[in-house]
Amino acid sequence: MSPESAPVDTIESSIEIDAPPARVWEVVSEVRNAPQWSTQAYKVVALGGRTTAGTRALNINRRGPLFWPTTSRVVEFEPGRRFANRITENTTVWVFELEPLPGGGTRLTERREVPSGLTFISTFLTEKLFGGQPSFTKEMDRGVSTSLKRIKALVEQG
Repeated sequence: MSPESAPVDTIESSIEIDAPPARVWEVVSEVRNAPQWSTQAYKVVALGGRTTAGTRALNINRRGPLFWPTTSRVVEFEPGRRFANRITENTTVWVFELEPLPGGGTRLTERREVPSGLTFISTFLTEKLFGGQPSFTKEMDRGVSTSLKRIKALVEQG
């Protein structure tokens, strides 16, 4: 049996933020900030100093009463433009892309990519603990929209 499963749909959403890309970048490019906006990240412990390409982290995730650990590594780090964090256990890549807008604001896009499909263990646990991949993907899609709204509020507050 292969350790990888069938491909999974990409999740993607965008929001316009009334702040320049540099300010948005300050918030989204620091992995330790994720618990401030993420619907599942409860705590993130980054190894080393400020987040940069290659930064590794231990993440404690939460869904209701259930907690579980994951590890991650920053796989793309283009200041002011693109940030990507790969979750080791399930091969998903969480991407933030920043696009400057003519009025000085930023279009922020968050996307979950699963280029090689989910791992067998991730698929198995999703089926057993989270109600199956289709419903969990819908939940994660709603979570991305919620995360973007929270990021917008954080950045625009100052």
